[in-house]
Amino acid sequence: MQSEAEIAATPPAALWIGRAMSGLVVAFLIFDGGIKLAPLSVVTKTMQQLGYSGSPELARGLGVMTLAIALLYALPRTSILGAILLTGLLGGAMATHLRVGSPLFSHLFFGLYLGLIAWGGLYLRDGRLRRLFPLRQDT
Repeated sequence: MQSEAEIAATPPAALWIGRAMSGLVVAFLIFDGGIKLAPLSVVTKTMQQLGYSGSPELARGLGVMTLAIALLYALPRTSILGAILLTGLLGGAMATHLRVGSPLFSHLFFGLYLGLIAWGGLYLRDGRLRRLFPLRQDT
């Protein structure tokens, strides 16, 4: 059976791949949160098409929430909490796209793709998560 130290030890290549994956997620979240803070007209129009009010206040609130989640996910100490909150945010986005009949692979599943990259990157860079969910157990 593997010891906790062996499970937690991160090979350098896996660590950098995990950081790159997580960096892509954080970059997307910063972009997404930033355009909602402005709020650009494309944001409010899209919100209306998805059945929301499209008000600048709602867009800014979503932007602040998205940026807060990005920060929590990016910081090693709070990254697992950030990933959990990100999963909730992405689930809500997927439910919205399902409700309005958005295209399956490009819109609806985008939240799934982003979530898999986020959790995969976190798994590769965080020994706490690997200790909690080891991929294999030697008997």
